[in-house]
Amino acid sequence: MFSLLSAILVAVLGAATVNAHGYVRDIVIGSTHYTGYLPYQDPYTNPAPQRIIRPIPSNGPVTDLTLIDIQCNGYTDGGVIGSTPAPIFATISAGSQIHLNWTTWPDSHVGPIITYLARAPSDITKWQPGDDAVWFKIDESGKTADDKWAATDLLTASDSIYTLTIPPKLKAGQYIMRHEIIALHGAFAYPGAQVYPSCIQLEVTGSGNALPTSGLVSFPGAYTPETPGIVFDVYDNPTAPYPIPGPAVWTGGN
Repeated sequence: MFSLLSAILVAVLGAATVNAHGYVRDIVIGSTHYTGYLPYQDPYTNPAPQRIIRPIPSNGPVTDLTLIDIQCNGYTDGGVIGSTPAPIFATISAGSQIHLNWTTWPDSHVGPIITYLARAPSDITKWQPGDDAVWFKIDESGKTADDKWAATDLLTASDSIYTLTIPPKLKAGQYIMRHEIIALHGAFAYPGAQVYPSCIQLEVTGSGNALPTSGLVSFPGAYTPETPGIVFDVYDNPTAPYPIPGPAVWTGGN
């Protein structure tokens, strides 16, 4: 049972930030810059811009964990069922960093930042994972010991840029990178957690041969209302440790 304080804070913060959601607007790999999918511009641009991020309908969240929207974004209730492949992909070498620039994130929307990969069995510009268990986690950041949150405190401190490394021994091939923020300001009950996924198409190069043999999950499927970290009252538990949802980070490619 959430507290009256929780309810009041959510009402106030929700009203103040109803339009203050976000998405990945830029990607930098080495010296190459890629503009992300711009939901309020790209659908109205002709010819359509060539993006490496799969389309998103808006800057809003996904809250129903059973929908395909949870995979790469979408708005099923509005007729946009999940996402579709992007026309191009970026090349990155295993062991290299990728820098993901989010739009300005509201400081009320505390939560973790989580990243998964899924290896494409065929042309990534045509492949849809569906509900197959093909995703493995490569990176996560939640709450520090001194109560700083990844999505707000740490992201703001890095100028809204989240940086992670492709596992250095990862087998070469094409992958979808599923990168998300889970905002917890309303997560004292389900549905309440707000998921903001973006899917980036990559071709990984290198001589590694590592692939996970366990810990693969599906979207939808990886998260349920009972998954630790999906229901979490950040107001009643301001100093409690936070259990990041999903499987353990795969370390076999390190």
